[in-house]
Amino acid sequence: MTVRRITSGAPWEARVGYCRAVVAGGHIHVSGTVAVEADGTPYAPGDAYAQTVRALEIILRAMAEAGADASHVVRTRVFVTDIGRWEEVGRAHRELLGEHPPAMTMVEVSALMDPAFLVEVEVDAFLPE
Repeated sequence: MTVRRITSGAPWEARVGYCRAVVAGGHIHVSGTVAVEADGTPYAPGDAYAQTVRALEIILRAMAEAGADASHVVRTRVFVTDIGRWEEVGRAHRELLGEHPPAMTMVEVSALMDPAFLVEVEVDAFLPE
């Protein structure tokens, strides 16, 4: 089986020892992704909707590099620091992935890497044949 690693250039990839996505055989596994600016600082602090959109855009960019798009997503896991904001997060999820709805889990967590991060998303997808 061929394994390919896709990096985003985020400063913590090398520091922590992970990559944005791994393509293994026909599967794409995308790491938990938060909404960041190009320099790694939090994007849109306080805005759960905008952070979800940004995180999914980063994920979809990595998937495009792997040769896939939103229609190839089969599962998302969404971690939020305030489950009361589920509608904002869900609206962004629907807008970017709703044409081909994946299986989804959304759970509240006590914290993410930076208090400004409200949402983290990870994705499982497949390569088109």
